[in-house]
Amino acid sequence: MALRTVVYPPGPKPLLPGALLLAFRRDPLRMLIRIAHDYGDIAHFRLGPQHIYLVSHPDHIRDVLVTHHQAFRKSRALELAKRVVGEGLLTSEGEFHLRQRRLVQPAFHRQRIAGYANIMTDYAAQAAARWPDGGVVDIHQEMQRLALGIVGKTLFDANVEDESPEISEALTITMNLFDKLTTPFSDVLDKLPLPGNRRMDTAIKRLNETIYRIIRERRVSGEDRGDLLSMLLHTQDIEGDGGSMTDLQIRDEAMTLFLAGHETTANALTWAWYLLSQHPEVEAKLLEEITTVLHGNPATFEDYPRLHYTEMVFSEAMRLYPPAWALGRKALAEVPLGDYVVPVNGVILMSQYITHRDPRFFPDPDRFDPLRWTLEAKAARPRFSYFPFGGGPRVCIGEPFAWMEGVILMATITQRWQMRLAPGHHVEAFPRVTLRPRYGMKMTLHRR
Repeated sequence: MALRTVVYPPGPKPLLPGALLLAFRRDPLRMLIRIAHDYGDIAHFRLGPQHIYLVSHPDHIRDVLVTHHQAFRKSRALELAKRVVGEGLLTSEGEFHLRQRRLVQPAFHRQRIAGYANIMTDYAAQAAARWPDGGVVDIHQEMQRLALGIVGKTLFDANVEDESPEISEALTITMNLFDKLTTPFSDVLDKLPLPGNRRMDTAIKRLNETIYRIIRERRVSGEDRGDLLSMLLHTQDIEGDGGSMTDLQIRDEAMTLFLAGHETTANALTWAWYLLSQHPEVEAKLLEEITTVLHGNPATFEDYPRLHYTEMVFSEAMRLYPPAWALGRKALAEVPLGDYVVPVNGVILMSQYITHRDPRFFPDPDRFDPLRWTLEAKAARPRFSYFPFGGGPRVCIGEPFAWMEGVILMATITQRWQMRLAPGHHVEAFPRVTLRPRYGMKMTLHRR
C-alpha cells in the first residue's frame, strides 16, 4: 500500500537548522504571533523533530478540543508536567482520567463552591489588612500567597499561607519545565546529575513535603471535614478495582489542584491589577459597582452574580493575559482539520494569547475594554474565540471556582486599596508553563 503524502499547511522555512527552535526559546509569544499573522489560521513549522500545527481559528480549536477530542492526547508539555503532578487530572489520560474526574467533580459542585465564598472574602480581607499604606509591594507575590492560602483552606482545610514563600520558590523552579520542551535530548539530560535537575528534584521534594503532610495529618485524625481531601480519602473507586485511593493517587490529585488552583488565579489577578492601574476610568467604574452592590460590606456568594462589571474586568484581563497561554494536543490518528489532515503524532498548538487578540473577534485587540463582555457582545463571537480554561471534556474542572474567586477577591481588595504601578517598574509577559510577569509586579498601594 502506498503511503499517503502529507500536505503541510504554509509556514516558516528557516534557512538555518535550529533557527525556529532558538526563536521559540527566546520569545515564544513573538514567534507564534508572527507565524499566525503571516501564514493564517492553520500554520505548520518544525521544532526539532516535531511537526507543529499552530491552530488559531475558533472553529478549528473547537474541532480539536470538542469534535475530535478522542483522536488526541495531551502533548509533550503535559508529559513533562508528570514529573511534578504525577497522574493527576491535568496529565492523566483515557478511562483513568474519566474515573478520577468523576471522583473529584463533587468538590466543585455549585453548593460546595457557594460555601467557599466566605473563606475567599476572609482571606482577601486579611491580606488587605497587612499591606502598608503608601508602601510598595510585589502584588504578584501577594496574590500567590493569597490564592495559595485559599486553595489550601477550601479544598484541604489546611493552613499553608506561612509556607507560601518556600512553595512559591519551589513552584518557580518547576516552571523551568518549559525550557525542556525546546532542549534537544532533554530525556537523556534529565537523567544526569546536572545542577538544574538537582534544583528541580529539591523543588518537587519541597512540594511533596507539604502535600504528604496534609494527607498524613488527615489520615491520623480520621475526620471527614466535607472537603476535597476527605472525599479523596473516603471515596471508593467503584468503576476501578473498588478500593480506596492510594496516598500516591491522592498526592497526584492534590498536587494538581493545589498548584493549578492558585498559580493561574494569582497570575490572572496580578495582570488585572496592572491593567486597572493603567486605566483609572475602568477602575472608577469598577469601584462604583462594588460600592453600590456591597455598601462597604464583605462580598458574599449572593453578591457574586450581581458584580457584573467586576466579572467583565476579570474576563478582559484574562483575554489580554491568559494564565494558560497555550494548549497542546498530539494526534493519535489522522485527523481532518480545515483543508488539511493532521498525521499521526502531529502536534496541535492552540494559543489563547493569539486567538484572544485576533482583531476579527476583538477589534482593536490590544485595548483593555471590559465592555467586550456584555451578553450581546459575547453572543456575537464564536465560542472558542475565548478559551482561558480550555474546553471540551477536559475543560478545567476548577473553572467555576476560579471565576468566583477572581470576582470576590477583586471586589474585596478594590474596596480597600488603590494600586498604581511603582515608578520605573518594567512589565513584561513571561511565558513559561503559565503567563507570569517576568519581573514580578511592584505596586504602590494607597488606602481608600
